[in-house]
Amino acid sequence: MQKDCRTVWANCLRVIRANVGEQSFRTWFEPIVPVALQGALLIIQVPSQFFYEWLEEHYVDVLKKAIVQELGADGQLEYSIVVDQGNEQSRPRTVNLPAARATGQRPPSNTPTAAQVRPMASGQNPAVSAFGGNGSVANNAARQAANVQAAAAALAPPPPLRNPFEARSVADRSYLDSQLNQNYSFNNYIEGSCNRLARSAGFAVANKPGTTSFNPLMIYGGVGLGKTHLVQAIGNHIKEHAPGKFVLYVSAEKFTNQFIESLRNNSVQDFGNFYLLVDILILDDVQFLAGKDRTQEMFFHVFNHLHQAGKQVIMTSDVPPRELKGFEERLLSRFKWGLTADLQSPDFETRVAIIQNKMMADGIDIPPQVVEYLAYSVETNVRELEGVLISLIAQSSLTRREVDLEMAKQALRHIIEDVEAEVNLDFIQKTVAEHFSIPVDLLKAKTRKKEVVTARQVAMYFAKEHTNHSLKSIGYHFGGRDHSTVIHSVQTVSDLIDSDKTFRTTIQELRKKFTSK
Repeated sequence: MQKDCRTVWANCLRVIRANVGEQSFRTWFEPIVPVALQGALLIIQVPSQFFYEWLEEHYVDVLKKAIVQELGADGQLEYSIVVDQGNEQSRPRTVNLPAARATGQRPPSNTPTAAQVRPMASGQNPAVSAFGGNGSVANNAARQAANVQAAAAALAPPPPLRNPFEARSVADRSYLDSQLNQNYSFNNYIEGSCNRLARSAGFAVANKPGTTSFNPLMIYGGVGLGKTHLVQAIGNHIKEHAPGKFVLYVSAEKFTNQFIESLRNNSVQDFGNFYLLVDILILDDVQFLAGKDRTQEMFFHVFNHLHQAGKQVIMTSDVPPRELKGFEERLLSRFKWGLTADLQSPDFETRVAIIQNKMMADGIDIPPQVVEYLAYSVETNVRELEGVLISLIAQSSLTRREVDLEMAKQALRHIIEDVEAEVNLDFIQKTVAEHFSIPVDLLKAKTRKKEVVTARQVAMYFAKEHTNHSLKSIGYHFGGRDHSTVIHSVQTVSDLIDSDKTFRTTIQELRKKFTSK
């Protein structure tokens, strides 16, 4: 009875399964698809170049054993490697390569030439190359002995796949820890204009990992802007709604250290096998891989395999891909395949929402004026804002006092470097009001009386000169005025200094009070 490729490969799989571990079998042999059988030549399709190289590096002996047992000593094997998944309009594109280890050839480079790449179609005539030789195995004593030794080694129980996160072995993905912080979720990730694109893309990925055009998803931004929170929220959402998928969060630093450890322990194969089990890989602070060529090489292969297998890759960085230094160009180009979204410093409204969300989560109550004060005073990043709030809550609990504005200023004094500027602003308002003989409250009132307007403009001028407050923050402390009002006030005072000698003397007297403080 004439054999077909599926029957031959099914028989080969039975031989292979008896000689490799179950996890290795599922990872490296179940994805293989038999393509054609041309006499004694079996053509199999593998999902990537890295897949092909890994089989040739680690499983050539057991493959040879299966082919010889099924097709005889003249049995041959050829790989059809998918280099382009194709779409509804075009077929997948593949490149056919021989089993190089058995013929003494070196595996080809990662990028095949244009002449090698062709659409996959039935009836094609791939270049034939021998897998198992021409029958000389049976006649050559040395090779026969080598085959016996290989067969004996293949029959030995394979070592368990090692989890680089733990010392114990891995048998079932359901027992693997995703390394996620359960406190990070979309529910407590406050959306604002500073992060709307990144959050929306992250939510889309969380609902359909690996199937959107956002693969990979690269989130970049400065320190403390919520990159880690967002990507871990994606991971937690996927685990909640698709518990069968293996989500893994790992920092680039830990990935590097694990790879170095695998080199030291001669367990690179286990390291690679483990990461190829992942369905959603989240790599934090990818910029840490800069200049680490061998680690980049490993991540390149892992990335290729996961991406071509329809798995989701998510990364964070402190800069966009175009600004990453010390990376191979082929890796940087892959970072740009999907979507790159940035996180910016939160605006005032978003900062207020973050504080209110934190208050609700911790069950505390802070007066609105204190909330606004904190939101205006801490403009840098979310992490610092939350740190100030935690400090304020702790101080309130220890002193058994209600949170008020004075307590907020005291808390900021020990946390923010330029908090003294906030005290100076109060001092500026008081000093200017006394000089012009008006109440401080009038500087913040809506009145347009000339003497009040002049005093207010002078106070704004010194606030701009002696504090680190933004124009928007200065305007807020003068009755919630717009930043354009501050700009106009500063310009008006500057013009009067140049044109009015009496006014210039007034400014000089006031400046002495501020510089001597």
